[in-house]
Amino acid sequence: QKSEQSTTTTTTTMLNSTARTLLRSSRGIAKPSSTRSFAAAASSDEPLVKTALYSLHKDIGGDMVPFAGYELPVLYKSENGGVMKEHLWCRAAGKAAMFDVSHMGQIRWHGKDRAAFLEKIVVGDIAGLKERSGCLSLVTNEQGGIIDDTVITNAGDYIYMVVNGATKFGDMKHFQEQMEKFDGDVTMEYLEDSMQLLAIQ
Repeated sequence: QKSEQSTTTTTTTMLNSTARTLLRSSRGIAKPSSTRSFAAAASSDEPLVKTALYSLHKDIGGDMVPFAGYELPVLYKSENGGVMKEHLWCRAAGKAAMFDVSHMGQIRWHGKDRAAFLEKIVVGDIAGLKERSGCLSLVTNEQGGIIDDTVITNAGDYIYMVVNGATKFGDMKHFQEQMEKFDGDVTMEYLEDSMQLLAIQ
């Protein structure tokens, strides 16, 4: 039990330190350029993208596998790792787990009509979101069918959106098509891999 607590404390300290570094480095990011078409997901011939936490994943026994064009850990090969142990730890009372979800699509929406535009393509009262608050939503097509799920946050000067990594390029193609039909002031900024994303569960 002492060994488990020590390993957990060490891993948590490493993750906390890495998270603080990522948060500091993400401030003031300029809009990145992208050469990939929004319509195209990563092909099997393209090299896998490594997140900023790749070395940390390897150091603590991450079993790296391809997913949505990225090389990500499916589990950790250690005394306290493995699918079942990690599953139970994450869901146990008083405990938490950190996930590297940097493969997901991160988008900033700008322009005075950004909320009005988003309300045309997602479900929910986006204009009514208080600053620094967010909501779960669904991206829909013109017939109301569901394309993807998403998390949307009112960040004050812009609206921040996260979509799924495996569908982000198709989502952004849909967004571009709808922007061409929208008579208002809105721009989409895809953050690509310039900002990493961590999730606490």
